[in-house]
Amino acid sequence: MQFCRFGLEGLSDYDSPRFALRHPAIDSISVSSCHNLFLPVHGKPAMPELPEVETTRIGLLKLIQGKRVAEVIVRDRRLRWPVPANLGARLRGATIETISRRGKYLLWDCENKGERGFLLSHLGMSGSLRVLRQRDECPPGKHDHIDIRLTDQSIIRYTDPRRFGAMLWIEGREPNHPLLDVLGPEPLSAEFSAQHLFRASRGRSLSIKEFVMNGHIVVGVGNIYASESLYRAGIHPGRVAGKISMARYERLVIAIRDTLNAALQAGGSSLRNYVKADGDEGYFQIDAFVYGREGKPCRACSQPIRSIVQGQRSTYYCPACQH
Repeated sequence: MQFCRFGLEGLSDYDSPRFALRHPAIDSISVSSCHNLFLPVHGKPAMPELPEVETTRIGLLKLIQGKRVAEVIVRDRRLRWPVPANLGARLRGATIETISRRGKYLLWDCENKGERGFLLSHLGMSGSLRVLRQRDECPPGKHDHIDIRLTDQSIIRYTDPRRFGAMLWIEGREPNHPLLDVLGPEPLSAEFSAQHLFRASRGRSLSIKEFVMNGHIVVGVGNIYASESLYRAGIHPGRVAGKISMARYERLVIAIRDTLNAALQAGGSSLRNYVKADGDEGYFQIDAFVYGREGKPCRACSQPIRSIVQGQRSTYYCPACQH
């Protein structure tokens, strides 16, 4: 089972964001608060994607690694899966050793008097995690469902307006869970390759965009980054996955890695202002090639960007550059 603990560490120079993938038609590519981590886009909550979750993991780790849990306050257990009734008892007194990531799941490795376990968390469609310091005056709001209070008086607060996230407990020294067992490879790992996509797509009639967004095929390629990666690879999002050649999958794998690496390097993107785990305003606002740019000129050919709906999600593409 693959887990990401250190973000970009272990990637080759070829995978690095400074080696920006070149679109065939482009010469070069430039690439204490009570706010939620992910602020609205066009009036709707921006769904956290892999770069946002990885940035959250890194931000949390810097603030809470090695600290002990004093208590857990659960105001509403009605998340996507009910919060276990014994979660507070499991976490009370535990030391947070580290936080790893599998897809968009965060795995909090906890130790308590020689016993180990994992808090399995997911931000869902609108969730956020932030750390409040003792001096912060930020009373819980309507959507602040869980507080994890640490012995240093800081608070890890989970906010989720849509309640589509998760906070579950895994007993034992290994994070084995049915939700993790069915996940595809990490997109920045060696297991993710053109050969993997080519083999998995044979006989499949769904669109390539829906195919790469399937977490059983590859984890963490969400709606924003799927549109951007397909543009960089020059592939039309409606093309049937099972009819795409190996050569085009090779380009797509590079495009997915390049797109995600650029977002990770910059700190994740909600397309608007981004607030990190420590409450400070972030520093990345995505300069999208196609996403959210319907009707605007393509940066390569000046043709208007178009939008279609696939799997109840908006897809953006250039009709001239993507085939």
